[in-house]
Amino acid sequence: VQLVESGGGSVQAGGSLTLSCTDSGLDLGASAMGWFRQMPGKEREGVSSIDRDGGPIYYADSVKGRFTISRDNAKSTVFLQMNNLTPEDTAMYSCAAVASGRWWQPLLARTYDYWGQGPQVTVSP
Repeated sequence: VQLVESGGGSVQAGGSLTLSCTDSGLDLGASAMGWFRQMPGKEREGVSSIDRDGGPIYYADSVKGRFTISRDNAKSTVFLQMNNLTPEDTAMYSCAAVASGRWWQPLLARTYDYWGQGPQVTVSP
């Protein structure tokens, strides 16, 4: 199983980016998926998650109203649309998947089984 993210980069505050995550060897449609981020010197933080078949969806309070998670199971891809970015959103972002049938908690990193390497997102003032 290999999760591969794309779409990171640098943007000015107020800008937007869309992250994508696809898999190699995993039936993405059978997995709950999440996006996490880690800022320098801080612990990994749950950003958003989406259950199999598109719901339910969860967001961290810090991104509610600005970020949108979605999935296209036919393309084995999960997206994170990030709008109105701020410098506080600067972090390494990673997608993660829960193995089919396993218990999970939406924004709790240790309940996820597979991880991507993550793109860097940098937001300048």
